[in-house]
Amino acid sequence: MLSRLAELGIRRPRAVAVLAAVAFLVVGALGGPAAGILDRDRAFDDPGASSTDARLALERATGQAAEPGVLVLVDGAPGSAAVASAVRTLDADRAVARVTAPPSATGGSPLVSRDGTRTVVAATLRAHVDREAAVERLEDAFADRRDARLGGPDVAFVQVGQQASEDLAGSELLALPVLALLTFLFFRGIAAALPLAIGGLTVLATFALLRLANLAVDLSPFALNLVIAAGLGLAIDYSLFLVSRFREELGDDRPIPDAVRRTMATAGRTVVFSSVTVAAALACLCVFPLPFLQSMGIGGALVSLVAAASSLAVLPALFVLLGRRLGKVRPLPEGHGRWHRLASAVMRRPGRFAIVAAVVMLVLAAPALRTAWTGVDASILPESKSARVVADAMAREFPAVTTNPITVAVTAPSQEREGVQAYATALARIPGVERVAPPRPVGPALWQVDVTARGSAISDEAMRTVQRIRDAAGDQRVLVGGASAAQLDQRDAISRMLPLAAGLLLAATLSILWLMTGSVLLPIKALLMNVLTTAAATGILVWVFQDGRLEGLLGYRSQGGIEQTDFLVMVAIAFGLSTDYGVFLLTRIKEARDARIARGAGPELEREAVAVGIQRTGAIVSAAAILLAVALGAFLTSDVVFLQQLGLGAAAAVLLDAFIVRTLLVPSLMALLGRWNWWSPRPLQRLHARIGISEGPPPEPARAAAGARPGTPADVPR
Repeated sequence: MLSRLAELGIRRPRAVAVLAAVAFLVVGALGGPAAGILDRDRAFDDPGASSTDARLALERATGQAAEPGVLVLVDGAPGSAAVASAVRTLDADRAVARVTAPPSATGGSPLVSRDGTRTVVAATLRAHVDREAAVERLEDAFADRRDARLGGPDVAFVQVGQQASEDLAGSELLALPVLALLTFLFFRGIAAALPLAIGGLTVLATFALLRLANLAVDLSPFALNLVIAAGLGLAIDYSLFLVSRFREELGDDRPIPDAVRRTMATAGRTVVFSSVTVAAALACLCVFPLPFLQSMGIGGALVSLVAAASSLAVLPALFVLLGRRLGKVRPLPEGHGRWHRLASAVMRRPGRFAIVAAVVMLVLAAPALRTAWTGVDASILPESKSARVVADAMAREFPAVTTNPITVAVTAPSQEREGVQAYATALARIPGVERVAPPRPVGPALWQVDVTARGSAISDEAMRTVQRIRDAAGDQRVLVGGASAAQLDQRDAISRMLPLAAGLLLAATLSILWLMTGSVLLPIKALLMNVLTTAAATGILVWVFQDGRLEGLLGYRSQGGIEQTDFLVMVAIAFGLSTDYGVFLLTRIKEARDARIARGAGPELEREAVAVGIQRTGAIVSAAAILLAVALGAFLTSDVVFLQQLGLGAAAAVLLDAFIVRTLLVPSLMALLGRWNWWSPRPLQRLHARIGISEGPPPEPARAAAGARPGTPADVPR
């Protein structure tokens, strides 16, 4: 396939370039509107959980949501004109099923502030309405009022999505000029335009594919944020690999067609395996039942494959059209350059460097031992958003409303009222429960019991209370719902599926590295280093976001933990990219080692092969890591906390892997193991000889044979 793409680009470069331009316009028209189409509701909930069953049972029975989702904070006492106006506005919306406001004589209503000057009006939406559309209508209805602000869980959900959409454009608009500048510094001249063009094509094409996928599976709009950041970063990385190799081939005085063929046979193969590596890592997220993680897995896998396909399909034709205007780079002879000197220096004292690098990574990882998990609620929004304003005000001024609502659906016939009442009375004695409302029938053989519990909806205290309520069911057929129950079920779903996802991730990592190297020990060592990199990135996240550091600089407020679903996305990205860079480096080391064995090299061949591999890849991996870290780190400019966590964690993992693991740990450990790096049982050796992959170039033309001095570029194996 790679050779066919190379020949197509060589023979019909203008046709390929025109088709690429047309494709850009088509996918732009199809993919551009994706931000308004991907709108999966309740993306962080497990659709098969008991909390979801409880919510659906109550919605079917009553025709409305199980609890109020819209809260209006009114600057006015109960019975005032401002409160009456808010009630009328809510009643007028077709999506609102019920409005609750305290009477004029408050009587200690929890909907009235401590000083009696502010009032909360609660609205419950009808079942199965479009929550986003309903909230947006209510936002418009209250937009001109300074005495009323919208909040509540439904409003927070919509505003988190809105904020993410705003950040989708803003963060990458900020990153693009930086990426353009860095690309120019790395490539110089017209070559700098190629990665950005491929990046734009990649993002829009993936948007179009997500629109198609959304017809079969409702996807979360948060997948678009990942597609933009990863699409730009990966497309630039893959273009960097291909353009750099093409310029090296030109620098070796090869004709342009031969340079294209060799580029596709070497760097092109690396790009294919790189994209498969990243796609496999992110696809592991699809085993979790949460729509958010499935959406991120689908989007991440697609964007990786599309970035590779765009690079490999379009760049060969552009190489032919632009030719030597892209510039040429004559590679340094083996044994020269700062990367070779650095690798050699590390391998002269491998034990010391391995210990120092490992200690640095372990120190960074140490805070990860106290990781606490949190979820998504209004606290992740910026202070300018009304849902955050209302949540903060209620925590200060409405102590009775800050308790956490839990809805209990009890299946029992109407004649068992006394038994249901006895169960509700028993619930009031459970630790963590503050109040239990009298049971009320909501349908044939279905009762609703409203429980208020201490702690915020996403707190560990509230989730322990939910578990106690479930454990106390006894003979009653009970389903427990509400935000805390949904959060608990989310954690249970992650814990249940984590072994499968981790197993798939480990199997993909080990298999890909074995295919590329033929070794058993190298994949295991790479896996351990991936774990170390991920642990270090997690430690940085805990130190910053869980401990509340840099709040002023980054513009967030700590939730006292790390959002668990985005953490899993970060882990998948870190593993995929670490394996990706490992493939790129290890294949060049293996190539140099095989060439030395063929020439009958002496005992120093192992260390020299490592030094040459790092010499050939050090600059490229470093540049790729910086560019990808900028693209992913753009999430730090977001106003949504869990997107900031994803940006910092992924960028830190990429940079740590490139500048500590690949620069210090890999050469030092390979020097310590020597020829044992390449050990594999004989059956696996025979299997690898049949199906293994190598990045070796096509056979050298005859021109390279006669008269070439050893060590000159013509003799350097690629």
